[in-house]
Amino acid sequence: MSEDSRDPQEPRSWLSGKNLVNLGIWVLLIAVAFFAVRSLLFSSRDDHRYDEFRDWVRDGRVKDVSVSGVEIRGILLPAAGEASAGQDGSGDPEGVPFTVVRIQDGEDDLVVFLEENGIEYRGVKDSSSWLPMILYGLLPIVLIIWMWRVMFRRMGGGASGALSFGKSKSKFHGEQDVKVNFGDVAGVDEAQEELKEIIDFLREPKRFTRLGARIPKGVLLVGPPGTGKTLLARAVAGEARVPFFSISGSEFVEMFVGVGASRVRDLFEQAAKLAPCIVFIDELDALGKSRGMGMLSGNDEREQTLNQLLVEMDGFDSAKSVIIMAATNRPEILDIALLRPGRFDRQILVDRPDRIGRKAILEVHSRGVSLAESVDLEQLANRTPGFAGAELANVINEGALLAARRDRDSVTQGDLNEAVERVVAGLERKSRIITDEEKEIIANHEIGHALVAEFSNSADKVEKISIVPRGMAALGYTMQMPTEDRYLMRKSELMAKIASLLGGRAAEQIVFGDVSTGAQNDLQRASEIARAMVTDFGMSETFGAVSLSRRPPTAAQLEDQLAGQQGRTMSDETCLKVDSEVRRIVDEGYETARRILTAKRSLLDTLAKRLLDNENIEGEEFRELIAQSVS
Repeated sequence: MSEDSRDPQEPRSWLSGKNLVNLGIWVLLIAVAFFAVRSLLFSSRDDHRYDEFRDWVRDGRVKDVSVSGVEIRGILLPAAGEASAGQDGSGDPEGVPFTVVRIQDGEDDLVVFLEENGIEYRGVKDSSSWLPMILYGLLPIVLIIWMWRVMFRRMGGGASGALSFGKSKSKFHGEQDVKVNFGDVAGVDEAQEELKEIIDFLREPKRFTRLGARIPKGVLLVGPPGTGKTLLARAVAGEARVPFFSISGSEFVEMFVGVGASRVRDLFEQAAKLAPCIVFIDELDALGKSRGMGMLSGNDEREQTLNQLLVEMDGFDSAKSVIIMAATNRPEILDIALLRPGRFDRQILVDRPDRIGRKAILEVHSRGVSLAESVDLEQLANRTPGFAGAELANVINEGALLAARRDRDSVTQGDLNEAVERVVAGLERKSRIITDEEKEIIANHEIGHALVAEFSNSADKVEKISIVPRGMAALGYTMQMPTEDRYLMRKSELMAKIASLLGGRAAEQIVFGDVSTGAQNDLQRASEIARAMVTDFGMSETFGAVSLSRRPPTAAQLEDQLAGQQGRTMSDETCLKVDSEVRRIVDEGYETARRILTAKRSLLDTLAKRLLDNENIEGEEFRELIAQSVS
């Protein structure tokens, strides 16, 4: 956030680097001044022993003696031999001042001693004793008080800094500070259409109020992470040209009781003063989680903050043209009171983009990137099904980094394709040492996946096969991409997917007569698909069209379970039957994979050898090799 966009009421952190440097300089200067004064007052004095002073008195070398309760001051004259030296410039015939600490021994009378030796003297008051007391006593206290005041002034403005905990931590952006508009957002056309009504209301509120219409108080953006919910909220403020308050739900809650509720009140007060404006609460689930879920929830600070938010939204006057927007990717755990009409009464889905939306997002993020003329963003959009906007932006950025690392003048299609692999499978780890025997197992494993997928009518298209280690644990991978966006899957397609996942393990069994641990993730994914077919999709002949889902319950369902109003969804007998049916489906997929690979054994050996030599086989090359073997 720029300096101009900062809210004047927002407390600045006194722990910033510049403030710490200034504070350190002041502390250093005060310390230097303190020790300089101490040195001048005390270290410059020429203190002598008391017995030396008595010898000087007896020798007649002392004059102008001043006596106080603690010390003796006077002028020490040079000795007889030193006096003559002083006359030719080598000494000081006038004498030098001295100071002696007076000793109160009770036996020696100083006054009588001075009179006996003919020394003139006078008494003085102990007037300088208060100065060391101030320097050693009051100055450190003054320094501590000064530092304390500076600290609280940095935290929140002078004496009121200790009370600034209750101030809202929202980031304020003025009308001219929001540079984002709908031209910077792509792939969410339906959400933009829904939000245009909000923009029209902020621009021309009388157009709606003259007919008695009431604009929604709150708009909740719901969608997976990275789909652009925060960017969309900023674009609404940019299009409407109104101030924009942004805050995360977690920034309301503190360990001090009542602080969160105070921040909510302060936020709504600031918004009311700057209406029309938009207040955006990111990650609403951190604040708006359903109440009553804990044993001590009655005094929970988070619940008090949520209660205050509900009160403020319920009592907020919509005529003030303040729109409350929020974003979450977990709407199922939100308190139902937040979602009722009069609060967040409009929910807008911000979903993952389709192929056309992905191409538009790629065009937006590639505006400032030097792309080669041969780059086809539509092809890249086809290779990235299921990618969110943040992931697509990362693909463009990774491609640009790869091109810069290779000293290219522009980003090529190959750079972008490799960037997709980096996002999907992770970074290459060519430094990982793999034995020849392990490479052979991995090559046959990956070719097994690809062949089963290729000869299954309903499987996704193979894009690339690789035995280059990537990410945390992947020793190789087979990249499959659907030919088009899919929102439904048939039973035959799920069975083909299970067979493809188990093709790697089947290839190991056929070629080596043994299996390895490399199929761990494949087994997990295949088992999850099979269990979903049985419990969620009603695709089991044993159970038929019955839902046995054991999905995580919503907040309301969890409350019922805690209250004993809802029990288990399945009996022990049904659970055993589900496990048996899941195993049957997985075994059927495994037998399908074995049957395909046994019939294509020579092709399996040929492709595995090719993969061992080249480490990578692209999808087109893979299909050409299959066509050559068939012909």
